[in-house]
Parts: sequence; structure tokens; C-alpha cells
Amino acid sequence: MKHIQIIAAELAISADQVSATVRLLDEGSTVPFIARYRKEITGSLDDLQVASIRDRIQQLRELDARREVILKSIKEQEKLSPELERKINAAQTLTELEDLYLPYRPKRKTRASVAREKGLEPLALILLQQKHTDPSLEAEKFIDEEKGITNEAEALQGARDIIAEMVSEHAETRQRIRTLFLKKGTISSSVLRGKESEAAKYKDYFEWEEPVGKVPSHRLLAMRRGEKEMYLSLNVAPPEEEAIHLISREFLKGSNAASEQVELALTDGYKRLLKPSIETEIRMLTKKAADEEAIRVFAENLKQLLLAAPLGQKRMMAIDPGFRTGCKLVCLDNQGKLLEYTAIFPNAPQNEQARAGTIVQELIKKYQVEAIAIGNGTASRETDQFIRSLDLGDILVAVVNESGASIYSASEVAREEFPNHDVTVRGAVSIGRRLMDPLAELVKIDAKSIGVGQYQHDVDQGALKHSLDDVVTNCVNKVGVELNTASKELLTYVSGLGPQLATNIVNYRNENGPFTSREELKKVPRLGGKAFEQAAGFLRIREAKNPLDQSAVHPERYALVNQMARDMKASVGDLMSRKELRNALNLDRYVNRDVGIPTLQDIMEELAKPGRDPRERYEAVKFQDGVNEMTDLKIGMSLVGVVTNITKFGAFVDVGVHQDGLVHISELSDSFVSDPAQVVKLGQKVTVKVKEVDIPRKRISLSMKRQDTTSKKSAPKPKRKESPYGSKQSNNQKESRNPDGDLQAKLAMLKGKWG
Repeated sequence: MKHIQIIAAELAISADQVSATVRLLDEGSTVPFIARYRKEITGSLDDLQVASIRDRIQQLRELDARREVILKSIKEQEKLSPELERKINAAQTLTELEDLYLPYRPKRKTRASVAREKGLEPLALILLQQKHTDPSLEAEKFIDEEKGITNEAEALQGARDIIAEMVSEHAETRQRIRTLFLKKGTISSSVLRGKESEAAKYKDYFEWEEPVGKVPSHRLLAMRRGEKEMYLSLNVAPPEEEAIHLISREFLKGSNAASEQVELALTDGYKRLLKPSIETEIRMLTKKAADEEAIRVFAENLKQLLLAAPLGQKRMMAIDPGFRTGCKLVCLDNQGKLLEYTAIFPNAPQNEQARAGTIVQELIKKYQVEAIAIGNGTASRETDQFIRSLDLGDILVAVVNESGASIYSASEVAREEFPNHDVTVRGAVSIGRRLMDPLAELVKIDAKSIGVGQYQHDVDQGALKHSLDDVVTNCVNKVGVELNTASKELLTYVSGLGPQLATNIVNYRNENGPFTSREELKKVPRLGGKAFEQAAGFLRIREAKNPLDQSAVHPERYALVNQMARDMKASVGDLMSRKELRNALNLDRYVNRDVGIPTLQDIMEELAKPGRDPRERYEAVKFQDGVNEMTDLKIGMSLVGVVTNITKFGAFVDVGVHQDGLVHISELSDSFVSDPAQVVKLGQKVTVKVKEVDIPRKRISLSMKRQDTTSKKSAPKPKRKESPYGSKQSNNQKESRNPDGDLQAKLAMLKGKWG
């Protein structure tokens, strides 16, 4: 109940909502199922709230498990006092727990432990009392050559070592120093001696310093990468004098000779033990905050990419463009099945445009092609112009972002799907299917390889996978899955299934033919009642006899819908096709203990548009003719482009020149922008103006401002200004100096949860 109250307060919802959600999760229900089909129980919590409850309750339970381990350990040492036990039970963060446990934690041999073995702890306690006594005279009593103490200086040194460790392990002192780090600490970086030329890409950090609580996620991750690659040295520290003063206020009680010894021990304890320890914690804390921000950006980008508008089931020609090796061309049916593949050479050096044109026209006629997808890699613009020069009639031609297609083509998934074809054919197939349905194709690729993130290879990989899996799962279940055509990879993300059941479904489908009803799912090996409950509502059967099997209405509510139809003296099909029948229903009549108005409203929406796709309609983007390379760009030129990646410092836009340009956050709008995601979306069609073109460094600066800023005199550049542009392959690794990335709020949140 304590955990329930904590989560309810953090999420600003009722304890009953949290309790009900936790119960459903413990019973094996998934986040999408709870959010969609258990609204009455949870009070209509959405998927993000349900996921937050899931993650937080797990974190609190892990905290409890650690608490039990600590209590057991201290009890076994026979050092657990009632006061200490009370403090441990009251601790609300892992850091609080570990601070309390630190003095009792088994540790390797330290200077203090050696001094204790020599019997010097009583001397340390005498010094800590700071009475008017002569430390040398007291130390003389502890001289023992057999123990290795030959003089007063050695005895005093051992006593100071004990005091230093006691101070560094004092829970309240650690918390004060930790707070000082967060409030007044700075993070600084410098280039390692002799690495100046090798570390040129980190030149902005050769001499850099800023407050710990203000460093943006992307900048912190960049500095940490430079440190990991052994180009930079990082240091995190608060003002040293202030830190030592904080400790002195706690432990210094006078100004006598004993106090001088204690002061020496305090200074040594801070510099040698406490500062390195807290610095490690702060580095972990800021890294965690930076990771969460980077993962949040990546997750939002991935969500937009997965929910990009699909063209739909069309007979497709897909082309993976190239120069010397030619363009790999495949034809697919409207289900994405490979029908034929070949290669054409319309570009340099062969320039066989006549022959290539004949092949394309023949294949279009042979397979009644409705759309042509062209990858946006090398030779994309040249191939696009060649295809558009042909007499195509009403056939749609679209340039498709092929990021990740090469990862798919070399994957085990692709080899299993196309064992007799090479990577070039698989890549072209992926491009065509991606135009048909981005979600269905992109789930086959490791999400972090899709290329829409920010430093995704530097963040905690477990946390990244957890977040991205959540995004993919939520997107798949939001859209719904056609049971008879979905791949094993797509089915894996359906609520309640997973890899094994997805495989069993595909095998059953291959052996017995298409599913004719949702009920038939129960015949799939190992797919029991719980899995059916969790999955059925998200699976569609387009040609099912029961029209409800085509919708998102859950089978557990079929009887209710049938009753509605009988009350209207109509069939379920009539209810779905006739608006006046649905409008005539009095929903209050159907409210009972299990079904409330939220579920009834969902049913009504689904009956009106069964199996509706929540994604937007597809809109093709055509790049400007005559602009194929960076050399074709001119300052002030206005172009149509597509947003390919969004970071905290701006958005990258493809304008059709094989190199994404950057719209810096300051150029996204005429008004102030704190978060680029509030202005642009992935895949969005935008109009940009060219501000700067740096061909040697392959950098393009763009603007989305309506006001003309290209002819105005540039403002003086601040010292150590970054140039945060990037290539299409690595724009997620570039970053910019920008004050919007304030981590103070994130740090405060993590301090509350994680300590």
C-alpha cells in the first residue's frame, strides 16, 4: 500500500487506479491490453500511465529486495540497532539505503581498516572529541612496534585515516556533499596531452566547463564519448573550499591541537575518499538523466517513424539505386511477395537509359504496377529523375528513406525470408514494403539501427531496448495486425504473444490455410486462454465471416454487440453500416458491472469504422528538379524537404542532395523553440531555405524561419561555438551548443526516485 501511495502521488492519479493497474499487471495483462480494454477498472489510464506504473512498482519492489538484503547483512554482523533499522526501513531511495549500509558493507583492505587492526580506533575517537589534550602524548600510548607503530606520527596518521573514512561514510555528510555537487558543481573537460590532432572532432571540449545541472543530454554524452575514446579528461567537482567547510561544520568542534588533527583528517577524507565517491555517483546520475533524455528523443522519433503514413497494399516496383553496380529492381504483389528481380543501369558509368526504360515499362505492364519506391541512398536523385522521365501514367513515384534497409538485408530475418537471394535483392524488397507499410517492415530491424536517435550507442542499452520495445509494442497494437498476412516479427509485438507464439501462429497458418475467425486462434499450439484474451482484440481478419473479427472489438464483448443488434432488430453488419441504428442506441442500457461508458464509446467508434487505421494518409514528396548534389545548392534557395531526424538541438532535413541538412533549433521558427519535437515531426514535408553550404565538411545549414535572415549580418559567434551538422549516416552523433537542454528538472526527478 505504501508503494501504491507513492506512485499515485508521483503520477497525480488515485491510489485505486494504481492498485487496480498493479493487480492487472501482476495477473499477466499487458500495457496495451490494460489501456485499451480495461478502462473501467483503471479509470481510463492511457498506455504511458500504465507503463509508468509498471516500471515504478518494479523499481520500488527492487528497492524492498535490496532493503531486506541490507538488513540481513547488518543483523548477521550483530550491529543492527533499533534506530538504524528505523532509518533503513524509512529510506525511500537506493542511495539513502546504500549510504546507511556503507559503514557496514564488507570491503577490501583500506588504510582505515589497517589502522583499526593496529588498534588505533580508540585514538581516533579521542581526537574526535577534540578536548584540550596533547595529541602526541595520546599517540605515544599506542606505540607498538610489533603492530608496526614505531612513533607518534605513525599513530596519528592511522587515527586520521580512520577519521577520514568515518567522515566519508557518514550518511548526512554524503547527502550534503551530494547536494552541493548538484547545485554548485561543474563538469569540465580538457584534451589529453598529445591528442590534439587526433581529437579534432572534440575540439569544442578541449577546454570546456559548465554547471553539472545545466549540461544538455547530447553534450554530456559527447564529452563522455570523448573520454571513453581517450581523447578527453573529465572532472566533476563542487567548489572545494565550500565542500570542506560543509564537512568542518559537522565535525570540527574547537580550535585546539586535537581539532587540527581532525581538520587534517577531514581534508584528506574529502579529497581522497568522499569527492571521488560522490563524483562517481554524480557522473552516474547525470549519465542516467542524459540517457533518459536521449532515449526519450529516440523513442518519440521511432514512434513517429513507425506510425508514418502507409501507402497501403499496392502492386509495387522497388528500386535500390546505384551507379557502378546498377540499380536493383524488384516487383512485389500487393501483399509484398517478391515476384521478380533484375538490375538496370540507367546511370553513369553505363548510362543504359534506353534499355533500362524498356525493362521498367515491360515489368510495369507485366505486373500492373501501381507505385514505384526508390531508396534515398546513392544515385537516388538520378534514378528518380530517370523513372519520372518515362511515360508512367498515374503510377505514383516516391523516394523512400532506406535507413536500416542494409541492416535488414544482412539479418537472420532476411536470410530466413529470402534464403536464395542476396542482400541487394532483400534490400530492394525492404524499400518497397516500407512504402506499403512502414510499421510492418521496420519491426524486422533492430530499432536502434534505424538511425533516428541521438547518441543511441552511448546510452544504457538495457534501458534503450526496454523503451524502444515499448514503443514498437504500443505502435503495433495501436494500428492492429492483419492475422493472415502478418510476419512472424510483426506478430511478436502483438499483446500477449511473443516470439514463440508468433512462430506457432505462422506455422499453423502455413499448415491449415488462412484463419477464418479469431476463435480459431485457440487451436494454435500453446496459445492458451490468457494469451487469447490479451491478443485477440489487436488481431484482424479481413475476410472473416463475423464482421466483428475485422474490428478492434474484443471477442469478450461480442455478446454485448449482438444484443445491441437484436435490440435494433438488425444484424451486426447492419449496425456497422447504418449510422442511424447506432445513433438510436441508448448506451446507458448496456452499462453493467464490467462494462462502462468508456468501453461502450470505444465499441461505437469501432462499429462506425471497423479496423480503422489511425495513421495519416500517405503524401508523396517531390524534390526540386535540378538540385541533385550539394554543389547545386545556393544560399537563399528555397526547397521542399522531408524531416529525417529530430534531436534536442534541431532537425535534419533531406532536400534530395544525398546529404541531410540541419535546421538548428534557433532556425525552426520565428519564435522561440524549446523542443524541436513541438515544431516538426519525422517524415513531415517542410519548406526550408539554404543558409550555408560547406562542401569540404559536407555540412548544410537550413532555416525554416519565414523572415529572411540569410542576407543579414551575422551576429558575433560565441567562444567555442559548435558546428552541429551531420551526415545522413551519423547525424545522430552530432550535437550543438544550446541552452535548452537543462537537466536540473531531470536530475531532481531522478534524485527523488533513484537518489
